[in-house]
Amino acid sequence: MGKKRNRPQWLLGLVLTLLGLCFMLPFFWMVISSVKTDAEILALPLTIWPDQITFEHYVNLFVNLNFLTYLKNTILIVVASFFGLLLTAMAGYAFAKFTFKGSKVLFIGVLATMMIPGQVTMIPVYLMLNQMGLTNTMTGIVLPGLVGAFGVFLFRQFMTTIPDELLEASRLDGASEFRIFFSIILPMSKPILAVQGILTFIGAWNSFLWPLIIANDESLYTLSVGLALLQGQHGGNYGLQMAGATFMVVPIIIIFMIFQKYIIEGYNISGMK
Repeated sequence: MGKKRNRPQWLLGLVLTLLGLCFMLPFFWMVISSVKTDAEILALPLTIWPDQITFEHYVNLFVNLNFLTYLKNTILIVVASFFGLLLTAMAGYAFAKFTFKGSKVLFIGVLATMMIPGQVTMIPVYLMLNQMGLTNTMTGIVLPGLVGAFGVFLFRQFMTTIPDELLEASRLDGASEFRIFFSIILPMSKPILAVQGILTFIGAWNSFLWPLIIANDESLYTLSVGLALLQGQHGGNYGLQMAGATFMVVPIIIIFMIFQKYIIEGYNISGMK
């Protein structure tokens, strides 16, 4: 009986494994093609493993193209986004542990912004930044995305589970609110910090539409924008395109594989009451 009961689990595991291999095939082909020569990529019949491994496409990305500049800009956006993550945590802490006039209405307003597509607000935000003289600047690229409603909601939901008695005891001991936040709240919020940190990294690393809109100087473009330009300017160079796509995707895959359990936990936390 036990073997019969376990049989559906083995079948399910086999089916999921086969589906996983099917989904991994395009990614595998992209990585392998990035280290093939141009002649071998176009050769027939197709070869799975390259006869001669070469990294000329990666060298070309950083020597002859502007991918080093794109990488620097993307890293700056990632660093600024992590500073915004701290601001997001502060906002979530305020909504979770402080009661002030209009706090509920303000929190509902924050949640309401989650129902508005980002594309709808791009034109008003662009006009405001233009009035401030921040178009075509790195500040204009990172400023609108520093704090997000979804992140505030996640932190608020998690921090409501922290006992109020612990905070009151700290206040009686003379700890300031900043000391409580950095010494107690943040260490206890490591799971949600990990979750939101991963999502922040992925969002910043993949930033494409807003940098393309706000910046008209190629020196401010990100990796995603650079990859789109690469496809347009070097559409026939498949090895170069595969190298750019691999360099763009591999860090995301590595981060996701290492911290996937935190990402799943984050979506579970978002449903907490």
